[in-house]
Amino acid sequence: MFADRIEGKWIDAFCAVFERCAVKRGDTAAILSETQSRTLNVHLAELALLRLGARPFHIVVPTPANPHPVPVRSTGASEAIGRLAPVVAALGQAGFVVDCTVEGLMHAPETPSILKAGARILVISNEHPEALERMTPDPALEQRVRAAAKMLRGAKRMGVSSAAGTRLDIDLAGASTVGVWGWTDRPGTLAHWPGGLVVSFPKQGTVNGTLVLDRGDINLTFKRYIEAPIRLTLASDYVTRIDGEGTDAELMRSYLAAWGDKEAYAVAHVGFGMNPRARYEALTMYDQRDTNGTELRAVAGNFLFSTGANEFAGRYTAGHFDIPVMRTTITVDGTEVVRAGALQDVFG
Repeated sequence: MFADRIEGKWIDAFCAVFERCAVKRGDTAAILSETQSRTLNVHLAELALLRLGARPFHIVVPTPANPHPVPVRSTGASEAIGRLAPVVAALGQAGFVVDCTVEGLMHAPETPSILKAGARILVISNEHPEALERMTPDPALEQRVRAAAKMLRGAKRMGVSSAAGTRLDIDLAGASTVGVWGWTDRPGTLAHWPGGLVVSFPKQGTVNGTLVLDRGDINLTFKRYIEAPIRLTLASDYVTRIDGEGTDAELMRSYLAAWGDKEAYAVAHVGFGMNPRARYEALTMYDQRDTNGTELRAVAGNFLFSTGANEFAGRYTAGHFDIPVMRTTITVDGTEVVRAGALQDVFG
């Protein structure tokens, strides 16, 4: 679809994001990649850092063998570093880390140590730079995402409903909440580009009810718009039933069963997209190799439902689904933040 060549406009986009990450002349910056990383993004990161007068260096690690029984996609938990202590130490000392690994360091086991050392990490999602260019962060988005994260951190309950039959009750007490607007300028923090969403990681035994995945909702692990309804029954965080006919339901049942791991059926996080630049139809515009689907996670008004690892509930697994669910109504302590898929003007 695209010619993989350097474009000046893409260097401009990378520069704009790095400037928001407070990169200044003379700063040291590590570019982390693996042998299967998108080479175009690695080159653009280097050229943008050099244009800003920073001093970049590369850390390239071999992409490891997949130890799992099925292909792994869009987990946000890169296994590329493989707990190599010298790599972790170098990244921690870099100050600014540009993460170009395939899966990203959001939930990687080495990330807490890197952040604790004082580095700040920008995860560049494994997207074609054409999508990254369109999703260059908007300063106004930061304030809205911050307001949403503050609301969720102080909330006790989230309710999710839809005309398709969704009725979810989520206890948010004690949940850890993260807001991402597309850049980070503080030591010890991580953000990803594209951004524009807020998610909470509920504690154990806090998610119950029914989630109906309707036609047009999106399974980003499979990079598919759902074509036939799937009804998920959840009890104390776990998907206990998957009802539905057709390819989508069968794919979900088969993929989850392949892990042989109860934790693959558990809730990882819940939240909603807030980025007005993110386009719902974007998945139709790219070949599968050209998209990681992060834009779809940020579509304003989607209910972002995820299964798999949730370290805040003591659950770990590489099995993972991210599913933007459209046309739901989301309430937080009784306040409608999304109504029938439309983000409400409650965050300024």
